[in-house]
Amino acid sequence: MRKEKLGIVKNVGVWLEGSPYLIVADYTGMKVEQFSELRNRLAGAKAEVHVVKNTFLRKALKEVGLPDLDLHLQGQTAVVYGESEVSSAAKVLKNFKSEFEKPAIRVGIVDRSVMSMENILAIADLPSREVLLAQLLGLINTPATRLASIIRVPASQLAQVLKANSEKTE
Repeated sequence: MRKEKLGIVKNVGVWLEGSPYLIVADYTGMKVEQFSELRNRLAGAKAEVHVVKNTFLRKALKEVGLPDLDLHLQGQTAVVYGESEVSSAAKVLKNFKSEFEKPAIRVGIVDRSVMSMENILAIADLPSREVLLAQLLGLINTPATRLASIIRVPASQLAQVLKANSEKTE
């Protein structure tokens, strides 16, 4: 492989190593304006999309030790990756596809595990990390609040009984 091509493979490998996820999509039939709009929307989700030759992507995946995606690397391939969570990028792709009917999600890699198109779309339906953490905190906090109110109620009832008893004796 020529020096220039090796440099491209190395750059793709750097993208892949720096991202907790990778989504492979087929951008066949997308217009330049649509692709630019997709880039802008993904930038809002702290993600990027790049067109990559399948052979370069195969070699880069192998070099960084990620799972093999040979079955899914055919035709025109765009790679989506980012520095934050996969759900926001997946949401952008899902919403964009519903609006423009492109790109078609093929496969993804999340935490070094291969995810099907269906799994990526399911991830897109999940709430954001912050919302999930808030829900978890609410679930954890609810039993403590109930326990405090249960403990408080008998104590106040006991105080009322004692007060009533002392008023009777006076």
